[in-house]
Amino acid sequence: MASMKKPKKPIMHLYKNLSKDSTVTRYHIAKDALTIRFTDDSVYIYSNQSATPVAISKMKILAEAGKGLGTFITANLKDRYSRKVR
Repeated sequence: MASMKKPKKPIMHLYKNLSKDSTVTRYHIAKDALTIRFTDDSVYIYSNQSATPVAISKMKILAEAGKGLGTFITANLKDRYSRKVR
């Protein structure tokens, strides 16, 4: 009988929050998507399909820079996530 393995949770990196007032606390970058944890503990996945490849590329840059990601999401993506995880 094959064992049922739980899918691994992605490792969430701490968002640097250089502006000190971001709504983003953690992020995970995948090939064509980002998982974002916000200050209210909600977690959303944004993908190339839901938010466009250009937006995902910009989000990756902002996530790694540690500044501007929450503002970018609020201004440009709002509800263009592919899935709410929690």
